[in-house]
Amino acid sequence: MEQLPHLTQIGFKFGKNGAHAARSMMIQELTQLLMSLPEQASLDEYRANIIDANLLHKSSENARKLTFRHMVDLYGLSPQVPLFKIFRQLWDLSEESQPLLALQLAVARDPLLRGSAEVILSLEPGEMLHRETMESHLAKDDPDRFSPASLKSFSQNLNGTWTQAGYLTGKAKKYRSEPKVTYVNLVFALVLAHYHQLSGIRLFNSFWCKLLLKSHADLYELAHRATLRGLIHFKQASEVIEVSFAPLKLPEFKD
Repeated sequence: MEQLPHLTQIGFKFGKNGAHAARSMMIQELTQLLMSLPEQASLDEYRANIIDANLLHKSSENARKLTFRHMVDLYGLSPQVPLFKIFRQLWDLSEESQPLLALQLAVARDPLLRGSAEVILSLEPGEMLHRETMESHLAKDDPDRFSPASLKSFSQNLNGTWTQAGYLTGKAKKYRSEPKVTYVNLVFALVLAHYHQLSGIRLFNSFWCKLLLKSHADLYELAHRATLRGLIHFKQASEVIEVSFAPLKLPEFKD
């Protein structure tokens, strides 16, 4: 993914390391947190609820602090982070979209998770993901970068997140499955692609839409649904595609 200067302002993260070196995407904690706080909650309010009020029922103060730090790293937890603000705007629209929506934001903010997508997307439905496959992926560019114990831990975290999002199923053995994809997920994918300066058909050919594992016909149908719900303006005339994000009032940045 190209690292354009404005992307970090919006909330994307780049580099070699990521939050999945420590934990999975913690979908249960995220769901409970967003259910308990209003859409416009500030970072300080998230901090107070996680650390001071122990909203997520962690066993110690240190665990509460680590949880807060991890969730900020992965999601932003602040309306001052544009990607999180858009994500939070979409979150309550469809409960069934939430696991994948959380993954989409996490992929934008965690290079480790983003890199692992190629492993998951290369699997056929029902195909088994061998533990060594993810470990080999993590070690391929620099075999000495991680210890065997770290490779195992990171792989477990990554596989756990893909499982939480619906791309994998099973416990001891993981198999590729089909995630639930809604018009909300399509809108967020288009927004992520838009921030990479893509437009028209290139939005639907982007990594972010490929992550949804849907055909163009299915993606267009979801785009029509999103238009009917007033989230975007989507027009299709033969091979000409137009998408306007005016209803979302997206923050815009220039390099």
